[in-house]
Amino acid sequence: MPLYRKFPPKPGLSIPGRFFRPALPLVLASGLSGCLAPITLDRMSLAYNEAMANDISEQILLNIARARHNEPIHFSGISNIAATLNFQANIGATPPLTGNNGTTLMPILGAGASENPTISLVPMQGEEFTKRMLAPLTEDKLTLLLRQNVDVDLLLRLVGLEFRSRENGREVVYHNRPRDGKQYEVFRRVVLHLSSVQDRDALYAEPLVFERHWTLPAESMTAEGFRSLEKEYSITFEPEKHQYRLTKRGPGRIVITNYDPDLLPESERMRLNEEAELNAANDLLLDIRPGFPGGEYPLHGKLRLRSFSNILYFIGRTVAAEPERDVSKDPRTPPVTENPVFVLEITETGSPPREAPLAVKYNDRYYAVRPNKAYPWNETAFRVLWQIFQMTVSELPRAGAPSITISK
Repeated sequence: MPLYRKFPPKPGLSIPGRFFRPALPLVLASGLSGCLAPITLDRMSLAYNEAMANDISEQILLNIARARHNEPIHFSGISNIAATLNFQANIGATPPLTGNNGTTLMPILGAGASENPTISLVPMQGEEFTKRMLAPLTEDKLTLLLRQNVDVDLLLRLVGLEFRSRENGREVVYHNRPRDGKQYEVFRRVVLHLSSVQDRDALYAEPLVFERHWTLPAESMTAEGFRSLEKEYSITFEPEKHQYRLTKRGPGRIVITNYDPDLLPESERMRLNEEAELNAANDLLLDIRPGFPGGEYPLHGKLRLRSFSNILYFIGRTVAAEPERDVSKDPRTPPVTENPVFVLEITETGSPPREAPLAVKYNDRYYAVRPNKAYPWNETAFRVLWQIFQMTVSELPRAGAPSITISK
């Protein structure tokens, strides 16, 4: 008796075996190609993502090496990537491996993918170089970084050019340069004290928000003008003066404080804003008052911010020409958790560093970010530097958001 039984086909259903068997390899090959396409696309996308991130990191590190030798910096960007993917599937047949003992052909299935990328590199030059490299950072970009829980001490040591205040009726300047001796030490102690305020969750960096008022004679107001103004202003009619009073609440300049600026009287907020308006766009008003956390070391003045090019040359000089040095905190400042000698320590060696995850070669020397074992201060500083480079490409809007506390 046979091991299986043949049943007659049902009416209307006919699947001849001789037609089905040759079609099976075609189906399998098509399935292989279909599965290969999304897998290859995912891997390609991730590979390009990683390659572009590494490219920016290596360019920043390479330009620090150029700055260390007092040479011009140069960046080039990837403006476009167009990749053409070709997916191919093929089938074939070969005699069975059993030789003459079998008559069934063995199918051969294959699938492959090829990539043809076109990458456009554009050197940063002209107006773009001026805007991104030479223009100083503005206060709104600094406060955006503070909202990312970046240590204010780390950030201001990177981007701070100097601290200016008035003492005995004259303006004094404390430069953030190791060669300036006492001035450098005062700057370090100022930003370290701000870090202690941040540790206590009492550091504010927000626009001063206040109301502005205008008056218009009642006879000058038309129905169309009224409808247009009420979209942006609060309008109140004052019958005794026969005039309309327009009120608008909006943001002013940014100020770093150890108190909530919204708690100040409106007249005081306006006075601070008028003082801040006299400053340049890269000047940030600082007002640390007694009676609040950090008030044991009162500070009032402005922090002037660097350009990205200036940041790179500052770090480059600290490699050999002007190394940073240890600066103790001010006696009035409470204990702080971190106060490293270098804001970003770059190593210079004659052979490839073993532990550094990223290194570049320049003038037969290797440059890398020194890894930290206890706390990743250097890695964080380099990440912040990477973020600053990305932020230099565009302007950021200033919104009248409510004040928030900047904490680590």
